[in-house]
Amino acid sequence: MIRITTPFGFHSTAAEVAAGIDLTGKRAIVTGAASGIGVETARALAQCGAEVTLAVRNTEAGAVVAADIVSTTGNPRVNVAPLELLDRASIDAFVAAWDGPLHILVNNAGVMAIPELKLTAEGWETQFAANHLGHFALALGLYDALVSAGGARIVAVSSSAHLRSPVIFDDIRFAFRPYDPWAAYAQSKTANVLFAVAANARWTSDGITVNALMPGSIATNLQRYIDGNNRRPASLPDSLRKTVQQGAATSVLLATSPLLDGIGGRYFDDCNESELLTRRPGEASLNGVAPYALDPANADRLWDLSLRMLA
Repeated sequence: MIRITTPFGFHSTAAEVAAGIDLTGKRAIVTGAASGIGVETARALAQCGAEVTLAVRNTEAGAVVAADIVSTTGNPRVNVAPLELLDRASIDAFVAAWDGPLHILVNNAGVMAIPELKLTAEGWETQFAANHLGHFALALGLYDALVSAGGARIVAVSSSAHLRSPVIFDDIRFAFRPYDPWAAYAQSKTANVLFAVAANARWTSDGITVNALMPGSIATNLQRYIDGNNRRPASLPDSLRKTVQQGAATSVLLATSPLLDGIGGRYFDDCNESELLTRRPGEASLNGVAPYALDPANADRLWDLSLRMLA
């Protein structure tokens, strides 16, 4: 399998990646688009002419963002819809309200490093539930809309944090091992990559391709739980940090680029397909993908388990 490379890289912005791409007549959903890289992802898609729905918890904040995107792009087709990924009823309501085809689904929303173990009403660890299960349920619910697009893409925003842990299938909810906020985040991000592998394998024949990515290290609301008592496992030099416009670039590439036509089940960073690692890199490295995150057997196991968790 040939590794996908592009003319873009670490410093590329979402606008640069999307330049010259026409999405007129296409419809897109970006979750978590009220802040951070979700805003710039939505903006780039709107700039290309797509009808974009901001799927957000806070619709008031979403409306402010939508107005700004309309103003800066001149595209009036920017909508806001409520979505709480920890609430199955909210996901079901969002799906029920969607009408017509869906060409692009960007699973962007997420939470990171919640300091203390929190379980959902169903008893699942919150980071795993929000980052993976909620998006899994959303994609399943929107499957018919994606199929009807006649060629759709799903983009799963993961993280280099996946290198810190595979999915611990025997104790996803930390019932037996001590809870660690970064281990919980790591396995949820591995789950994002495994979702891309499993969904692509199941849906590519229906015209749906699915890829995952690492956006980079960006200062956004995602870091709201990080303080003096809950710091990253290792600090990063300023040279490895990106702006939000740069952080959205890989998401936009996977959502729009003709270079990715028919390509799925892969993981990207810095706008290029990641190298498969043989061992975990140093703490300051944000590149590469762990073999366990692309393993088809792990992907199938997670898919089946996720169906049972949602049942």
